[in-house]
Amino acid sequence: MATLFEQTTINGMTIQNRLVRSATWEGMCEVDGRPTAKLANWYGDLARGGVGLIITGYSFVRPEGKQLPGKMGIHTDDFAPEMKALTKAVHDQQGKICIQLVHAGGQTDAATAHRQPLAPSAVQVDQFPELPQEMSKKDIAEVVVAFADAARRAKSFGFDAIQLHGAHGYLINQFLSPLTNKRTDEYGGSIDKRCRFLHEVYQAVRQTVGADFPVMIKLNGADFVEGGLRIEDAVYAATLLDSAGIDAIEVSGGTSASGDKTPVRIKIDKPEQEAYNLALAKQIKKAITCPVMVVGGFRSFEVAAKTVKDEGIDYISMARPFIREPDLAQRWGQGDHAPAKCISCNGCFQPGFKEGGIYCVIEAKEREKKA
Repeated sequence: MATLFEQTTINGMTIQNRLVRSATWEGMCEVDGRPTAKLANWYGDLARGGVGLIITGYSFVRPEGKQLPGKMGIHTDDFAPEMKALTKAVHDQQGKICIQLVHAGGQTDAATAHRQPLAPSAVQVDQFPELPQEMSKKDIAEVVVAFADAARRAKSFGFDAIQLHGAHGYLINQFLSPLTNKRTDEYGGSIDKRCRFLHEVYQAVRQTVGADFPVMIKLNGADFVEGGLRIEDAVYAATLLDSAGIDAIEVSGGTSASGDKTPVRIKIDKPEQEAYNLALAKQIKKAITCPVMVVGGFRSFEVAAKTVKDEGIDYISMARPFIREPDLAQRWGQGDHAPAKCISCNGCFQPGFKEGGIYCVIEAKEREKKA
């Protein structure tokens, strides 16, 4: 019977427990995407805090795939010294770190991308800041290569694994969603065709890093927008990846246009509001053989432990609780099972824009009062 605190492996990568720090945006990189010492220290603190696997903030594979300021890039070999310092900071604390690769597609703007944003189709939807340009076959091929090049860099920089971002309305998700993919060629139409870009990216990455290097994906179980990706199509995409050899699937849901069902929901203050993507994860888990992670509102030790023990999910992913408490995994592992202190206010992201790095503003105010 699976428990939250036991050692597991994903394609040869040993993980000390079933807790995963899910990817988020930290806002701690230079304008060009170069990681800073501040970010390396941030990840080092997470590793010291005992979380089994750290997934980095979403890292753009090409400059026009950047979305927010301070976002990490892995589009150039020039970042090797800083990237190696970052992975070393985690490994020095006996931690494991996976880099998340992303292209924002139409979910950015021309000012950030320095060109008209690229997307599967030139459609104006709520999640796009402006009308994107439909990708040509040449654009698609070049972005696939960019993912593969990023994977090569990640392995050489010392990352322990790679995760593709196929959720939350970014480019891979845009190809999967019938709302944002209106193409009539081999990349659009049926779910099989809408999976083509994802499949090409995965195959290019796998060929680059080899069979014995962990490659995972964050996948929306549903977009929670009218006309968007539904669970049936997500299950199809997951089974396709499972057959192709993906090493783990992290199930999430929602986009920035999903109203109260966005990926980062607020006011989670009771156990029944937690694990809001669990139903999606369970449906995907039934259809595949590889490990499944689930993210979405976990705050209580009891809910996390039950999800592993009774619901059959392999890993519990959290992001905001680790912003408030980087040592949460260690606290739970040592027997203090009080809920995470995170109140799901999303205030942690505001300093990322204003001060060059996210942190828990509630905790900061409490420290000020004590001082």
